[in-house]
Amino acid sequence: MLNPKLRRPIVGLAAGILVASGLAASPATAAPVAGDPSFAPSALASGLDARLGARDAGSYIDASGKIVVNVTDAATAAEVTAAGATARYVARSGATLAAADESLKVNLKTPGTAFAIDPVSNQVIVSVDETVTGAKLAAVQATVAKLGDAARIESVPGKMTIKISGGDAIYSGGGRCSLGFNVRNSAGTYYFLTAGHCTRGTSSWNNGSATLGTTAGSSFPGNDYGIVRYTNTTITKTGGVGTSVDITSAATPAVGATVYRRGSTTGTRSGRVTALNSTVNYAEGSVSGLIRTTVCAQPGDSGGSLYSGTTAHGLTSGGSGNCTSGGVTYFQPVVEALSAYGVSVF
Repeated sequence: MLNPKLRRPIVGLAAGILVASGLAASPATAAPVAGDPSFAPSALASGLDARLGARDAGSYIDASGKIVVNVTDAATAAEVTAAGATARYVARSGATLAAADESLKVNLKTPGTAFAIDPVSNQVIVSVDETVTGAKLAAVQATVAKLGDAARIESVPGKMTIKISGGDAIYSGGGRCSLGFNVRNSAGTYYFLTAGHCTRGTSSWNNGSATLGTTAGSSFPGNDYGIVRYTNTTITKTGGVGTSVDITSAATPAVGATVYRRGSTTGTRSGRVTALNSTVNYAEGSVSGLIRTTVCAQPGDSGGSLYSGTTAHGLTSGGSGNCTSGGVTYFQPVVEALSAYGVSVF
C-alpha cells in the first residue's frame, strides 16, 4: 500500500496553500459549503462528555441527527435530557470501557491492530488487518478474550499503514507529504501543520519548485503531528482547504458526525466518525488519541486535512483499505497539535 520511494505515512491534501504544484486532484465528492450546520451537534456531544466525565459511556450522533449519550444511572440520564440530548441506558459504564482500553494499551502492541471505544455497541472494538494471522492472531484473540464482552475483534481490509504524498504536495529528503492546515502564532509568524511521521527526521521543505520552510517541531510515534515554519515570504498563505472552504475554527468531531478529507490521490471524500481516542499499532510504533473514520484514503493522502464546514478536525495519519473496496482511516486531532505549538487556524 505504500510507495517505497516515499516517507512512510499518508499525505493528504494541502490545505489552501496557493502554490503552482499542479498535483491537486479533482474532488470525488462535493465539499461542504461554508457554515455547514452539521458540526453543531458535535459541540453539544463533546461538551457533555467533558462535563460528565466517567459518568457517561460515550456519545454519538444517531441517524436522525440527535445526540445520544450512554448512561448507567437515572441521575446522569436526567442531566443529559436537561441538556437537550437523548439518554441511552447501556450495560457497560464508562469506567468499565476505559479500563478495557487501558488494558489493551498495555498488553496489545501487535502491528496491524487498532482499538477504540465504540459508543454505539458499548464495547471496545479491536481491529485487525490482513497481516495479523496464525499465532499473531491467536495471541490477539487471547488478549481480547480476557476482557469478556467489553471488547470484540473485527477484521479490516488491507494493511494498517501510515501513508505518504499529497494534494498541494510538500517534499523533504526525497519523501512526499501534504500540508494539513496553514496556521500562525500570536506574533503573526506563519507555519503549516502536517503528519508527524512526515516531519520526523526532516529539515527543509519545498513544493517541488520553491523552498517553503523548515521543520520546527515533530511528534511521532505516540502522536502524529508536525509543524513547519515558513521561510518563503513570497507565497500567499490562505487559511482554508483548497479554494472553496474557509477554515475559521478547530474542534474534535463527535462520533457519528459527517466529515471530509482532502487528499491528492483520491480527492475529496466524506465519511463518518466511528470512534475517538483510538490507538493504532503501526509497524513504526503506536499512536494514541486518534479519530477513527469511515473516510477512505490511499497512499498519497497523509498529513492532509480532515474538516467539516468551516471547522478543522484532524491530520491524516494512516489506516487500512482503499477507496475502491473501502477501509478505515485514522486522524490526529488538530486541536492537540495547535495547543502543543501555540498556534491557531485563521
